[in-house]
Parts: sequence; C-alpha cells; structure tokens
Amino acid sequence: MTTIHDSRFTNHDHDDHKLIHAFGALAELGHEITNKNSFQETIRTSLHLLSGAIGIMRGAAARYSRYAHELNLVAVRGLGDDFPLSLTLTTEDERQFLTNGLHPIEIAEAQVLPFFQIYDVSFADRGLQLFVPLVVREEIVGALFLGEKATGEAYTSYEKEIVCAMGQHIGVAIAQRNLMAEIERHAEENRQLFDEMRSTYHDTVKAFAAAIDCKDKYTEGHSVRVGKFSEIIASELGWGKEEVEGAAVAGYLHDVGKLTVERKIINAPYRINAKESAELNKHPGVGFEILQPIHHPYTDVPLAAKYHHERLDGRGYPDGLKGREIPYIAKIVTLADSFDAMTTDRPYKARRAARDVVDDLKGNIGRQFSPELVTAFLGGMLKELKGETTDKRFRRLLGRDYMEAEGIVEKIRTTLNDVAPTSPMTYVAAAGDILQIH
Repeated sequence: MTTIHDSRFTNHDHDDHKLIHAFGALAELGHEITNKNSFQETIRTSLHLLSGAIGIMRGAAARYSRYAHELNLVAVRGLGDDFPLSLTLTTEDERQFLTNGLHPIEIAEAQVLPFFQIYDVSFADRGLQLFVPLVVREEIVGALFLGEKATGEAYTSYEKEIVCAMGQHIGVAIAQRNLMAEIERHAEENRQLFDEMRSTYHDTVKAFAAAIDCKDKYTEGHSVRVGKFSEIIASELGWGKEEVEGAAVAGYLHDVGKLTVERKIINAPYRINAKESAELNKHPGVGFEILQPIHHPYTDVPLAAKYHHERLDGRGYPDGLKGREIPYIAKIVTLADSFDAMTTDRPYKARRAARDVVDDLKGNIGRQFSPELVTAFLGGMLKELKGETTDKRFRRLLGRDYMEAEGIVEKIRTTLNDVAPTSPMTYVAAAGDILQIH
C-alpha cells in the first residue's frame, strides 16, 4: 500500500516538474521573441528552448518562402552537414499543411504526401519523428522538424501540446520578421520612387529654367546660375539637404514670369525706357501667379519669384517691402540674381571685375542685401580660393581666370573683416585666417 502510494506521488511530482519546466521554457521563449536580437539568433534560441523542454536530440526550424515554395532552414540541431538546407513543397503539400494547421504530423504516417516521399531518406536517417507546419493567420510561415526524444519514448499528447504552444510563438516570430521585411521592401521601393520623382522634378525645373533663358539671348544660362548660386548660399548657411534643394529650385524658377514679357524688351541691346521697364517689372507678380497653383515640394518657391526684386531699404518692387517683411528665400535669390548680373556680360555693359563686385556687395549690405547672406556667400568663395574645400563651385560658374584675379583673396578677407561685428556674421581673423562665428 505504501509502495503504491509512493509510486503515485513520485509520478505526480515528475509531471509537475515537467509542467513547470515547460512553462518556464515557454515564458523564456516569449521573452526571447520580444527581444531585439537578430532573427537567426532568436530562432536558434527558440529551437534550443523547445528541445530542452521536451528532451529532443535533433531538430530544425525553417522559414517558408512563398515565392520559391520552399522551406529554408534557419536553425539546425544535430542533423549533420549533409541535411538539405532548402526543402521544396508542392502545391498539394502546401494545401495539406494549411488544412492541418499548427499541429504535429507523424512523419512515419504521412508518406502519402510528396514532401515526405521526396525527403524520406533524409528524415529517416536522422530519426525525425514530427513535422510541425507553422501556420499563422491561415498562412504557412515555416515548419519545425523534431527528432526522437532522448528517452527513446514516443511523444505524449501533452508533449505535443507543448510543441504546438512553443511552435505558435516561433511562428509569430517568423511572421513578424516577414512583415518587417515586407515593410522594409516597400519602404525601399517608396524611397526609390521618391528619388525618381525628385530627380524628375529637378530635371523638369532645370529644363524649365533653360526654356526661360532661351527667351533672352543675352543672358543664356542666367536662371541656372542663379539656382546654383542660391544653392551655394543656402549650403554655406548650414541648411539641410532639402532646404538647400529648395533654395536651388527657387533660383532656377525666379524669372519664370519673363515668359510673358515681349521678347523685344528682354532682348533690347540698350537700357530700356520707362514704359518698357514697367512692362518688364510685372514679371515677379506674373511668376508668382504661374507658380502658386503648383504643388511644389518647397512651398517658398513662388515667394522667391514674386519678391526677388525687393530691397531691405524698401526701394524694391513690386510691393516695396522692407527688412523682415521680405521672405528669407527671396533675400537669398536677390543676392544670387544680383551677383550673376554683375559677373555676366550684358549687351549694354561688360561683366564687372571681381574686386568691384565684392565692393558692391559690401556697399549694399543692409540696403539691398542681408549681411549674413553676403558673408556666407563670400566666405564660401574664400574657402574655395584658399583650397579649404575640394568643391569648384565658383570656378565652374565664373571661370578660373575670374576667380584668380589679382588680390581677390585679400579683398574678400578684408571685406569680411570690415563687416560690423555686432551683426550675426562671419569674422575672418586677419592673422590666423580662421573662420569664426561671433
């Protein structure tokens, strides 16, 4: 009587121990899957926990590729180097596994399916006994291959339930990885599409700028150069990539309103009269009307077209704005536009010498040009002249001879040093040639 009681007590104890161990493994598995480890490491650890909970000698976990119709092993335990790493499924296999759901299949009793016929030798040689399709939301995401238990005993229904519970966790981990991979793939596709759209937009803008300039035979390339000078200014101000691109686009399109001005006025080989000037001066407002209905990636582009002839002292047009009333993007294009006008040959005047241009920029600080924009622009030019940057932005736009005019480096340095230090501008130390911000 006592012996029987002890035996029952021992068996009950053993079942409780197995239950506690399985529950602990399941908890660890849940923790492992929610951790941010690598996918392969997560599946390897999951297979290890499952094997330990049941006492399995050999096994593997595979991820299903619905594109290739195959199971690709992610984690392997004790199957040897010559076990196939990819196992193909037929349409019938997939249908049967979906019908079966997440339940263990006795391999020895499933020989009717093509999958088990094809890989019969490989499974038999490794003593694999259970195959568990990992089905999540009616979709095959992977499978488990489980070998014999260390005790040599058959799997109990209780152990199969543990396999299903842990298999569900592993299936969710694979499904989650598939979802992330799909999101990443779509994100990459969207990024490429966005890049293509951005490239197309920029190409269109440049083509449009070229079309604008074609109307004026004397200033061919003006809009493109203003776009590039605007880009330089924004870059020297430390703006981000998108803001710099926006400044460039504003420069490219600033004269779009000239498309409505008579060609004879634009191409007049003389200083135009008051009537013609009034007609020409309509182009900023017309440019705004052309650009405003268009959904630009950069919302300030129409403002640059409308206000790039305004001045800080209020003597500009079309609205006579002053100081902070003028949109900042328009101030940038104003400087770029004026600089190109001074450094380009026109029918009624030749380009001005580099030293004279620097003097003009300095003399119009606070009247026509914002001081920090002039210092940023000249600071960028000085860095290029002194070889502190590998960019040849100014040389490409102005020509090597123009950039290397005698005394131009000292002229720019002196100009920057003379700018009032009370303004938020760049100061160039005369002795050390070091750019500092005050």
